[in-house]
Amino acid sequence: MTDMPLPSPDDVLEAALVLAPVAVRTPLLRSPALDRLTGGEILLKCENLQRSGAFKFRGAYNRLHRLERAAFPGGVVAYSTGNHGQAVATVGRMLDIRATIVMPSDAPANKIAKVRENEGEVVLYERGKQSREEIAARIAARMPVAVVPPGDDRFVIAGQGTAFLEASEQADGDVDLVIVPCGGGGLAAGTGLAMEAVGSRAELWAAEPEDFDDTRRSLASGKREVNERLSGSLCDALLAPMPAELPFSFNRRKLSRVLTASDDDVLAAIRFAFDHLRLVVEPGGAVALASLLKQPEALRGRRAVVLLSGGNVEPDVFRRALKPD
Repeated sequence: MTDMPLPSPDDVLEAALVLAPVAVRTPLLRSPALDRLTGGEILLKCENLQRSGAFKFRGAYNRLHRLERAAFPGGVVAYSTGNHGQAVATVGRMLDIRATIVMPSDAPANKIAKVRENEGEVVLYERGKQSREEIAARIAARMPVAVVPPGDDRFVIAGQGTAFLEASEQADGDVDLVIVPCGGGGLAAGTGLAMEAVGSRAELWAAEPEDFDDTRRSLASGKREVNERLSGSLCDALLAPMPAELPFSFNRRKLSRVLTASDDDVLAAIRFAFDHLRLVVEPGGAVALASLLKQPEALRGRRAVVLLSGGNVEPDVFRRALKPD
């Protein structure tokens, strides 16, 4: 059990001030083709254009900015399937903080390379056979480093919520629905807190890869459910073993629906984003768009913000999306 408190809406507002000088204010785009398809007004928040290629930069910077350097001269250790680790390494290089990233050996090669390019030390492990949390804990036991998890950290969660703060300012009026990709649940929790910060009454939905729908099942059972597998989806960024504890304590009362999308749905969404908006989106980053393309009738008459959470797609996957069999 984590003893860290959940961030407050005010924490998200404070994170926005911290991030204002360094984060990209990503565009909020509208696609006439998407509006016609759904019968709604769909606003795409393009966090695929964020620094380090994903919204994860927001949480990583908000956390590392607050690091007590005297207490942790060894820097930080993070565990990640890719985007969180890439963001922590990017911020570590910016702030001159040593970053060690524990990553699965089957993580996309481009994400491992980006961590190293940003001077992060990569520690690989075998997914399904070793525990990334235990490896990070052992590293922290050997040297004075701060552990920066992708979900169970109040400052990470608060940072992630700033994407919706921006979107709410850019939307020029109320929205009645927000849809975000969901792995460990930190983005969903941060978004929900941001919605409370601005007084939004919109519904919050999450989107997960098909067969890795631990948040959907957890909401149904009332307790955190485990995914049977830890690999086997193109959405590598979202393959958490189970919902992170701290975000789930909030998401269980805030999320009103969870959608799912298959790999084929995600590939179609990547193609749609490129064809209609010339945007490059990775599978995990496209899952919210994929879920609504799968059932566009659910958006009829709605004004919705849909988050494109990352753009770190492997070239082979992108080619596959643009030239399906």
